[in-house]
Amino acid sequence: MSRIAIFICLYLPFYTAVSFAQQGGKNVFGFLNLPTGARITGLGGYASATADNTLDFGIYNPSLVSEEMVGQLSIQQCLLPSGINFGSFSTALDVKKGTLLPYVRYVSYGNFQGYDATGNPTNSFGALDYQLGASYSYPMNKVFRLGINGGIIGSHLESYSSYGFSGSFAVQFQHPNELLHLSLLAKNIGIQAKGYTSGNAFNPLPIEIQSSVSLKLKHAPLRFTAIAHHLNQWKIGYYDPSIPPSVDALTGDTIPPPSIGFVEQLGRHLAVQMELVTKGVFQMRMGFDFQRRQELKLEQIPGISGLSLGIGLNFRKIKIDYGFMFFSKAGVSNAIGLSTKLGDWKKH
Repeated sequence: MSRIAIFICLYLPFYTAVSFAQQGGKNVFGFLNLPTGARITGLGGYASATADNTLDFGIYNPSLVSEEMVGQLSIQQCLLPSGINFGSFSTALDVKKGTLLPYVRYVSYGNFQGYDATGNPTNSFGALDYQLGASYSYPMNKVFRLGINGGIIGSHLESYSSYGFSGSFAVQFQHPNELLHLSLLAKNIGIQAKGYTSGNAFNPLPIEIQSSVSLKLKHAPLRFTAIAHHLNQWKIGYYDPSIPPSVDALTGDTIPPPSIGFVEQLGRHLAVQMELVTKGVFQMRMGFDFQRRQELKLEQIPGISGLSLGIGLNFRKIKIDYGFMFFSKAGVSNAIGLSTKLGDWKKH
């Protein structure tokens, strides 16, 4: 079994599809790529290679589900600009072989006022996306753990509805010294079973392959993580191909349209994280995603787009996480999470 896991770790990153288009506009159920909780938000939207007993990491990457999570309950709530909110509810159960983590994810887009073709107001309506699923992990041996999850996806936009199924596969490696962790994840593998309109079904989901490596310093409470994302798609940077060349008014030279070189394209696939992981009450975390910065920054005022920050407060019976993600001057995503172990509240 361990040979199979090693084969997956070494082979899957190189089994990538070549694509020459931008990320958006080609998939359905894009909400599956939203952060699953406050800690992930503070880390830039990606799970590291180790969960540290965090349930929403197990939603994102099923191989991070562990026995220590059994009995926990997690409630996560995130707020986006314009009143959009999303979140998750999860717990962990001990099963015969391995650990099961059932969860619910949702996105509420708020209420909208409807209008007819002539501009007269009609009924108001809402918009909602959700996923009902479960993650399962199985320890193959002391260093390798396999994970799989699956769920039903639903989307309701006014009178239009769509349904589908999705799943993820992952493997985690933990060095015997427990300082080094590696993970490989293939997520959002599935199908749209029913489209919003007749004949509009079987559109692809936002499939993505990620790999991550986390290293905790031996004599300091710091963990560093590097994530390589969108390994199944090389060209994730986008410029409009219809932009024509321009002419320099002073020299008359032709200026080619903007393009993305190899180095920048490579950098867009990388995200980094740093965490202060003490055994006390207070924790800190930060993340940076170069792709998010390049896509969302304002050209004249880039600011700190792509940066994320977060804190964690670990009390005796409850854990509180808060994270925020900088998109641009236009807005910030905020997230707060509460988690507890139900057994800690029982009277002894």
